[in-house]
Amino acid sequence: MLLLNGTLLAAQSLPLPNRGFTFGDGFFETLIVENGRLRLAADHWARMEQAAAALYLELPDALDSAEKLEKQLARLAEVHTLRAARLRLHVWRAGAGLYTPESSAAEWLATAAPYVANDSLIMQADFARQTHSIYSPLSFCKGPQAWIYVRAAHERQQRGLDEIILCDTAGHVAEAGAAAIFWMKDGMLYTPSLESGCVAGVRRAQVLRAARAAGVKCHQGLFKEEVLLAANAVFTANAAAVRLVRHIGWVAFAGALPPFLARVVAQTDEKW
Repeated sequence: MLLLNGTLLAAQSLPLPNRGFTFGDGFFETLIVENGRLRLAADHWARMEQAAAALYLELPDALDSAEKLEKQLARLAEVHTLRAARLRLHVWRAGAGLYTPESSAAEWLATAAPYVANDSLIMQADFARQTHSIYSPLSFCKGPQAWIYVRAAHERQQRGLDEIILCDTAGHVAEAGAAAIFWMKDGMLYTPSLESGCVAGVRRAQVLRAARAAGVKCHQGLFKEEVLLAANAVFTANAAAVRLVRHIGWVAFAGALPPFLARVVAQTDEKW
C-alpha cells in the first residue's frame, strides 16, 4: 500500500520505483513542434546526449538520434491535433536502488500542450535577490537544478516583474528565469559563459551561430551586473521566443533587436 495525501492506495496506483521522482535522477527538455517539425532537433538531441552522459545514463533506443526524437514528438503533437505544440520530455533512470543506481537504462515520458508564441517586450526585469545560479557538472542541462528556477519565478511573481535575472554568488550575470540572456554593446554580442551556471540553451546556441555567421563578434564570459547595465540593447532567448528587454531596475534600454536575429526570430536555421 501507499499513503498519498493521507489516503491509502494500492501500490500499483503509482508506478514505482521511479528514480526521477525519488532522487531527481534524470533531466528534461522543453521543445516546440510546429507543422510536424521539431525546432532545433539536432541541438536538443546533442544536449540530451550530453546530459545522459553526465548522469551515466543510456538514452532509450526510441530517442537515440535527432531523427528519432523528432519522429516521436511529432507523433505526439499529431495525436493531439496540434499544429504548434509545446512539449516536455522527461528522461530518468530505470530501476530501483538507493543513491547507488542499479542500472544505466532510462525511461521517458513526453507531454504536449498548445504552443502560442509570446515575443512581446519585457517591460520590467530586475536582478534576483533571493536565489543565485550554481555552476555544477549538470548545470548545463534542465532538471537537476530546477529548484533554482522555481524559487526565482516565485520572487519574480512576488515583486511584480516581467522577468528576473539570476547571478552567481560572486555577482556574475548568468541567465534570465527561463531563458538565456544576451546584450549588444558597440556592435558586439555578449552572453554569460556556462561557468556562470547558466543552462546551455538550444536557442542560445542558435543565436551565437547566427551572430558569427553575420560577422558579429561574440563574447562569452563572467560579467558583473554593471557590464549588462551598460548595454545598448538586451534580449532573452529560449526555445519559445526571443524577447527584447526594456528596463532592468531603473535602467532603460532603447535599442532594438540586432539585424542578425531576423533568421532566428523567423525560426530559420541550418540546424532546424
